[in-house]
Amino acid sequence: MTASTPRPGSRAVLVAGGGLPALALALALKRAHGPALDATVLDPGGAEPARHRGRAYAVAPGPRRMLERLEIWDRLAGAAEPITEMIVSDSRLADPIRPVFLTFGAEADRGGDEPVAHMVEAEPLAAALRDACVAAGVAIEAASVVSARVEGAAIRAALAGGGTRSADLLVAADGARSALREAARIGWVGRDYSQVGIVATIGHARPHGGRAFEHFLPSGPFAILPLPDGGALGHRSSIVWTERAADAEALLAGDPGEVLAEIERRFTLDLGQLGLEHGPSRHPLAVGIARRFSADRLALLGDAAHVIHPIAGQGLNLGLADAAALAEAVTEALRLGLDPGGPGTLRAYERARRFDTVAMAAMTDGLNRLFSNDALPVRLARDLGLGLVDRMPGLKRFFATEAAGLGGASPRLLRGEKL
Repeated sequence: MTASTPRPGSRAVLVAGGGLPALALALALKRAHGPALDATVLDPGGAEPARHRGRAYAVAPGPRRMLERLEIWDRLAGAAEPITEMIVSDSRLADPIRPVFLTFGAEADRGGDEPVAHMVEAEPLAAALRDACVAAGVAIEAASVVSARVEGAAIRAALAGGGTRSADLLVAADGARSALREAARIGWVGRDYSQVGIVATIGHARPHGGRAFEHFLPSGPFAILPLPDGGALGHRSSIVWTERAADAEALLAGDPGEVLAEIERRFTLDLGQLGLEHGPSRHPLAVGIARRFSADRLALLGDAAHVIHPIAGQGLNLGLADAAALAEAVTEALRLGLDPGGPGTLRAYERARRFDTVAMAAMTDGLNRLFSNDALPVRLARDLGLGLVDRMPGLKRFFATEAAGLGGASPRLLRGEKL
């Protein structure tokens, strides 16, 4: 069995999992500390970019500033599409009219000229982060961690297939079913929604104009999110379609033409002829939060710490905010000569992320419960509420600021500042 230990005089952080927040954390730490910190990403998925193909994310202004500070954003030219307006409607599938109850725009709702968000395709974003990590000196290995144990002032991770890695801090970024979280006996509070999220890339004949649509249906929201132009029909959008798990299999069991017909029933008519360019893929939906975000020399990151409904498009943004907060806590410890994996560092990380994460999970869970209900009194009440919010600029600005990741004491990277 071989073992890898940090270089003499240096500190080390191991990140188990190769998702986008994991790469962003490793890059932020390496950029801040250079050779004084060994940063290693253990990615069981390897470097194959195709695993990200067909997925796209709404990157809020705060996380976008973080990617700018990490010198990633400029590498995404042509892969990011600004969302200039979000249009919210609520109706049954067979209703001939889809009344608009709420809109969010850039200038009026946040007092500035930033877009509501940018849609970024996952494959080029992952490639840009990985390339930047390699250039900065982050070690990326195709390996998975099967167990870990604390040995004095270090934690040693055992790898599948043999070998170990030792570090001051191990970051569990190994997904919602995190084996490291389970091994550390960190509890999990959550539930399944009995819904699936159906993701696909749709081509359409008319330009989207940067507009995103969130159409609430009794089975859950159907979101249409603008992507950069391209494809056979000239224009593209990503859809995130929430459907009851019991119905999804039958809806998607037909040939591509039948699946496209089901999408057309839910899609806006404004975008003209449609074509199915990628997908659909299905993802079971749930909500869950770890009872703690850390254990002895272990920090949870991204889906290992929390899973939320995609109704507000905040999953990646929460993960990047985790990475920003953990990088800041580790950096402050190192600059004070303290232990980057010590209890004080991990308490600072948990304080920075716990409230915002619980609040976002509660908000998305409440929205899903509210809008996946077809009872007439509930429909009337929620539509009245949406209309009132649309007419209250101060309240709209508050919601927009929180969704942007700019509310409260956000980490420095989300404000576009250096660590």
